[in-house]
Amino acid sequence: MRRKLITNKLLRAKMKNLTSLIITILILAQSLMFAQNKQEQIDDLLSRYFEYGLFNGTALVAKKGKIIFEKGYGLANIEWNIPNKPDVKFRIGSITKQFTATLIMQLVEEGKIKLEGKITDYLPDYRKDTGDKVTIRELLNHTSGIKSYTNIPHMWSDSSRNHYTEKYFIKHFLSGDFEFEPGTSFAYNNTGYYLLAAIIEKVTGKSFGEVLKERILVPVGMENSGAEDEEVPIAKKASGYLKFINKYMLDPYIYMPNAMGAGNMYSTVEDMYKWDRALYTNKILSAESKKEMFTPNMAKYGFGWFIMKTPIDANGDSLKIVWHTGGINGFNTIIFRIVSDSSLVLLFNNNGTAPLLSIANKITKILYNEEIKYPKKPISLQLAEIIDEDGIQEAVKAYHKLKKEEGESFDFSEKELNNLGYELMKESKLDEAIEIFKLNIESYPESYNTYDSMGEAFMKKGNNKLAIENYKKSIELNSRNTNAYDMLEKLGVDISIPKEFKIDEKIAKSYTGKYQLMPKFFMVITADGNRVYEQATGQPKFEIFPESEDKFFMKVVSAQIVFKRDKNGKVNEMVLYQNGQVIPGKKVK
Repeated sequence: MRRKLITNKLLRAKMKNLTSLIITILILAQSLMFAQNKQEQIDDLLSRYFEYGLFNGTALVAKKGKIIFEKGYGLANIEWNIPNKPDVKFRIGSITKQFTATLIMQLVEEGKIKLEGKITDYLPDYRKDTGDKVTIRELLNHTSGIKSYTNIPHMWSDSSRNHYTEKYFIKHFLSGDFEFEPGTSFAYNNTGYYLLAAIIEKVTGKSFGEVLKERILVPVGMENSGAEDEEVPIAKKASGYLKFINKYMLDPYIYMPNAMGAGNMYSTVEDMYKWDRALYTNKILSAESKKEMFTPNMAKYGFGWFIMKTPIDANGDSLKIVWHTGGINGFNTIIFRIVSDSSLVLLFNNNGTAPLLSIANKITKILYNEEIKYPKKPISLQLAEIIDEDGIQEAVKAYHKLKKEEGESFDFSEKELNNLGYELMKESKLDEAIEIFKLNIESYPESYNTYDSMGEAFMKKGNNKLAIENYKKSIELNSRNTNAYDMLEKLGVDISIPKEFKIDEKIAKSYTGKYQLMPKFFMVITADGNRVYEQATGQPKFEIFPESEDKFFMKVVSAQIVFKRDKNGKVNEMVLYQNGQVIPGKKVK
């Protein structure tokens, strides 16, 4: 009897162990199936973008800290037919800023820099009247008010290739007047991060590249990353290209030290994964410093990072995203850290400008089992081929036919025709460009930019009468289109930008509320005194500016917002005008 009891106990124990083993196997199998399924979906999405010429580069995706996808698309070097792979080095542009911010915070921890210290505390030769007012904190969060040197007209296109000493560069390009009082507004600023890099050099007595390597790259194990601060060849580095609809050319040379601290780094998606993992530890920065760095200030920007929440389902659940993009001559990049569960999307592109934020959002939806919309084929590609083979009139016919019969298969957005028109102008095909701009005006008659582009085409052709006509129409639709005023002045037309319109606090408050523009896309309007702000779903908060009562414009992007009132004078609706689209939204809260 006892022997039988022992046998039953052993049997039950074995069955329990077997059950645990089966459960473990099932969990592992489900995890593997999840990863494989997500891999296929991500690859399918990126392959579609690659096929349409909208992405050419490398990608890495991690879920809960584990890499589930990494792959290269297209060519790292077209001349030598070298493919893109995850270990290929890319210039990462403004992603550099988070490394600069981290170095500053390390020096703050060591007591060598103070966040409330002024520029002139560390760079005594800097312009005193402005340098005495701007703090390190304000440089980090883009509220310094100093003009960004990349916004100086023609500076980047004309001077970025020149070899300047750091002292000369700071004096001539980084020491302008204030655009606003420090700390009162947000304006994304490359000047601030160059100055931060110069401060790092001054405090440590070493070059920015040396400090970066010693304090971050070596400890993290980022062997394929660095600062391009010397003209030495870098092995396995991708070339940056400009994409002209269906053609490519090398992007013009740039002297990378001119982007020091703001955009002069290179890396791989594999190295950036290591960086992401290190940020979850206290190896590089203390928890206190990271909290400071990842706390959003104006425009949801911390120190070198944007911080936002993005909805993932209809229940209102959202994810915390810490992210940044980068863009520099032929390259654009994104690091998209889903810190809610240690997931990550990295996308590096080397064919100009890819819609990386949109792609990253779609990959995030795939990770969380949300439906996505696949990209449509750009109509510009189709029309460019027809123009080359059969001429502009056949292209116009094809446009109307395709829009009628295959409207859901192609991207007929305003920017597609606008880009095609400009590419034709670059090839001195002015008549063809004018026909394309005509199509755009027909399709988007409410867009000021379509008339602005047409004005430029007629101006180049020498038809000043029609150029003036179109520029005036552009101003009629957007009274703040400064380019149109500049062009009209060149054409001898005396016209001035209207004075800034003022509203009182009561009117500003009347716009506040939540407006639904799409099923899952809302815009929240808030007011602070007589200043009005908008924040769209998953995006930073930005100020909007009145050009008349109920009509506002944005400075960060080319867009307008018009508020509408009911018969009792209460605001009950808004209309967003952007990229040729007219998007109404009812006030729901």
